[in-house]
Amino acid sequence: MYSFNNDYSECAHPRILDAIVHANLEQNNCYSQDVHTAHAIQLIHREIEDNTADIHIIPGGTQTNLLVIGSALRPHQAVIAAETGHINVHETGAIEATGHKVLTAASPDGKLTPDLVKQILDSHTDEHMVMPKMVYISNTTEIGTQYTLAELTSLFLFCKKRHLYLFMDGARMGAALTSPANDLTLARIAELTDIFYIGGTKNGAMCGEALVILNPALKEDFRFLMKQRGAMFAKGFILGIQFKELFTDSLFYDLARHSNQMAAILRKGIEECGYAFDSQSVSNQLFPILPDSILPRLSEEFLFSVQKKTDDSHTVIRLVTSWATREEETHRFVRLLKSLSQPNP
Repeated sequence: MYSFNNDYSECAHPRILDAIVHANLEQNNCYSQDVHTAHAIQLIHREIEDNTADIHIIPGGTQTNLLVIGSALRPHQAVIAAETGHINVHETGAIEATGHKVLTAASPDGKLTPDLVKQILDSHTDEHMVMPKMVYISNTTEIGTQYTLAELTSLFLFCKKRHLYLFMDGARMGAALTSPANDLTLARIAELTDIFYIGGTKNGAMCGEALVILNPALKEDFRFLMKQRGAMFAKGFILGIQFKELFTDSLFYDLARHSNQMAAILRKGIEECGYAFDSQSVSNQLFPILPDSILPRLSEEFLFSVQKKTDDSHTVIRLVTSWATREEETHRFVRLLKSLSQPNP
């Protein structure tokens, strides 16, 4: 059984493991006050072309989202997200547990626009309602789509005009930056957001997300807030070592590029079988619409998640490739799909 269920089933890239083993018996300062984390931060500063950003490496994505939103908003304020946004669907009410409401907009492509945000602002008019203060987006989105430079610029300028923070969840930032549709860089994202993070967990690291804070209003006392919310990892040097390896050279991009290339093989094979997709993803998440009749046989050899029914006989599934996906397994999936898709003689 081979898994296309997610992009964090494997532990970590061997270079990262080797670096951790090499440093295993070192004595490091704790709580991310170590030389490895300092080096990783220096490399990320270089990548985003901004030495003024505060950078904190946090163990996981949900924890990062909770920490950012819970610390940025005052008690009466809320965050805006697409209906499919991770903070709305897959975080067990973590944001609401901090006392902040998630206001959602229906978006077929999983992306927010100024018009969608404006609709929510226009319907929250006085002190009898929560006050929208932050816009949360993901790149890539939860349905595999991604923001263009023009889209992000438009949204950021609108947020500035309306005094909203713009927060980008970058759990799959690597996949976005190395996809054929991409025209963004980390440096441009740093110019066009107030705060964002670079995902390591889903791109070859054992764990860790590098949070980049650009807006000075969000920097104050952040390490206090990290500690209070359980996000300050005692052995922070383990996180620092991983991001130092990812950004010492092009490893971060190489791993994401492999993931996208493996997805491209699956996408081409699915298209050759004549199947459509529920969303237009060109990165490492695919959402093909397949006949129900072939799913039991596919699931005998491959793990994948079932998303939703489209009609009485078809279902959307999700296939996800990773930095470690084996090319021969993508071809094996395609061969099986083609054999199941041929009409009976």
